[in-house]
Amino acid sequence: MTSKVGFKGFGIAEDKLASSAKFTHEGHEYELKHGSVVIAAITSCTNTSNPSVMLQAGILARNAIEKGLKTAPYIKTSLSPGSGVVTAYFAASGVDKFLDALGFTTAGYGCMTCIGNSGELPDHITNAVNEADLVVGSVLSGNRNFEGRVHPLTRANYLASPPLVVAYALAGTIDIDFETQPIGKDTQGQPVFLRDIWPSRKEVNELVASVVNPQLFKEFYGNTLTRNVRWNNLIAPAGDLFEWTETSTYIHYPPFFKGMTKDCPTDIPKIHNAHCLANFGDSVTTDHISPAGNISKTSSAARFLIEKGVEVKDFNSYGARRGNDEVMARGTFANVRLVNKMVERPGPNTLHVPSGQVMPIYDAAVKYMSEGAPTIILAGKEYGSGSSRDWAAKGPFMQGIRAVIAQSYERIHRSNLLGMGILPLEF
Repeated sequence: MTSKVGFKGFGIAEDKLASSAKFTHEGHEYELKHGSVVIAAITSCTNTSNPSVMLQAGILARNAIEKGLKTAPYIKTSLSPGSGVVTAYFAASGVDKFLDALGFTTAGYGCMTCIGNSGELPDHITNAVNEADLVVGSVLSGNRNFEGRVHPLTRANYLASPPLVVAYALAGTIDIDFETQPIGKDTQGQPVFLRDIWPSRKEVNELVASVVNPQLFKEFYGNTLTRNVRWNNLIAPAGDLFEWTETSTYIHYPPFFKGMTKDCPTDIPKIHNAHCLANFGDSVTTDHISPAGNISKTSSAARFLIEKGVEVKDFNSYGARRGNDEVMARGTFANVRLVNKMVERPGPNTLHVPSGQVMPIYDAAVKYMSEGAPTIILAGKEYGSGSSRDWAAKGPFMQGIRAVIAQSYERIHRSNLLGMGILPLEF
């Protein structure tokens, strides 16, 4: 049997379930299979407000190391707390060195892997995944795991508490039953189960009580306005209005208010002889409509940035460039996992109906606008679910889309469409 591609399915044929790929990393040979973990991240969304799970992750790391367990070196492990207070109580408790030993070293503070800033995976891992067409996974303690958001290569993305992120990194796979299968082997070659290293609630509570106190927060946040010397030394122009720079690829004067008057528009054109720009199924999220993470090297946005002299290493992410409408318009419907029924393969492409050409959705939208043809989107249930990203409505507006016809909508996205003058219609 095969499961459907997209929401709740990966489309893996039965004869491909055992697929694997071997590769060499740092002089040693490893093997990837369906379900192998390649990214494990303790991210900022759950860190600052819940010291107990953060310290639980640290104790788990300590217990694992004492048993002789370790994470595979090819797994991209990272720690990005939401606050420097986390660093302070990690140091006070002594768990930081154990997390470091497993690869969970602080990479920075704030949104990282959760928003798609996981960075690139090594070429040999990318090649192994692509050649065997593997469904590899990421595990993160964030609050978003939409398709293509964490990393374009990880088709299986799971949310977990910080200690479980450590556990899955140790296991190296999401295809494990912790109750019945060992997480690894100790120094004597004996199986170690998760229950053998899982910290007790009593131990966690005692550690929290001993290292987390109000003084840590007072010391860290007391100098918020003076701590970042580089930020404070930035030269900012004076004046009431922002000085727009036409050449900036980060901040660009938006077109939304051009031609706008104080009066309500009275001449609203009818949607006549419209073409379908894309035809989607159920559960199309705002991350499908307006990705926040990686800018693919082959995307319309990439071509635009290269033309502006931006090197691939400096592409950054759609989230970082959301102040530039020219980038974000090209990034609309640019999710690499997008399933458009008008074309055969998943990806940000569509059929330009009059010419019969398959092309990037942005290019088709520009072509339709140049021809004076309005466009619509067809979709199934729960269109626009997920985070209420404004660009999920602004982008379609800039692509000339006049209406969306779906079975049901996420409430805020429906309102955002109306705000941009796009009709949200229901079948």
